[in-house]
Amino acid sequence: MKAIKISTILVLIISFCFVLSSQEKLTAKQIMDKSFETMKLAGSEAVSTMTIIDNKGRERVRQIAMVTKLFNSGDTEKRLLRFLSPPDVKGTGLLVFDYKEKDDDMWLFMPALRKTRRIVSSERAKSFMGSEFSYADMAPPILDEFTYNILTETVAEGTLCWEIEMMPVNENIADENGFSKRITYIGKKDFVIRKAVYFDLDGELHKELAVKEIKELDTKNHKYRPLHMVMINKQNNRKSVLKVDKIQFNPNVKDDYFTTRYLERY
Repeated sequence: MKAIKISTILVLIISFCFVLSSQEKLTAKQIMDKSFETMKLAGSEAVSTMTIIDNKGRERVRQIAMVTKLFNSGDTEKRLLRFLSPPDVKGTGLLVFDYKEKDDDMWLFMPALRKTRRIVSSERAKSFMGSEFSYADMAPPILDEFTYNILTETVAEGTLCWEIEMMPVNENIADENGFSKRITYIGKKDFVIRKAVYFDLDGELHKELAVKEIKELDTKNHKYRPLHMVMINKQNNRKSVLKVDKIQFNPNVKDDYFTTRYLERY
C-alpha cells in the first residue's frame, strides 16, 4: 500500500513537471491563441449590467442581454447583444460574427432610427455605446494581425501570469483597433486574461482593463467567461464596469437569434 502511494505521488509530480515544461515551450503567439480559444463556449446566455462612470463620479447604468454560439467547427463565434434598459437605449442591439482568420462582421440596430447599419473596420476603435469599451473589445483580434513577445511573468489580479506585449503589424491595423501596443496578462494555469494595458496611437498610456472575476462554465472542455470587468480610461478618468448578473452554458441556443432579421425585432 505504501509503495502504491509513493508511485502515485511520483506520477503526479512527473505529470506536473511535464505540464510546466510544455507551458514553458509555448511561444507568445501560442499563448494568446490558447487564451482566445479558452473563452469560446459552444453556446451561452447571459444578462449583464454595465455601469458607465464619468470623471465626476456620475453613473449611467445599462442592462444587457447576450447570447453566443459557435459555428463552422468553432472557427466562427456569433454574438447578439441587446440593451434591456434604460428606455433611451432599450432595444439597441449589436450582432457580431467573430471569425478566426478574417475581419469580423458587426451590425448595429438603433430602434429610434428603425435601421441597421454595418460597423466597418475603420469604426472598430470607437466607443461602444458611450462606454470605455470599444467595438474592437467586443471580439478577439485576428491573431496574425499582431506580433507577440513574452516580457516576463508576474502576478495580476492575484494570479501568476505571462506578461505579453502585443503590437499591430502595421499602422492600418493600429488605427482600426485604436492602440499602438497592448500589454496582456494571461493566467499560466488556465490561459484566461486577467489584465490588459492599452497604449494610444502616440504610444501614451490610454486604458487599463482588470478582470476581477471569472467562471469556468464548460468544465469538460475548460471554457471560461469573465464575470466582472473594469475598464479605466487613464486619459479622461472615465470608467466602465461590466458585471454578469446571470449566465448559463447552453450549446442549444437557437440559430435564428444570429440574423439581422432577429436583430431588428423590437
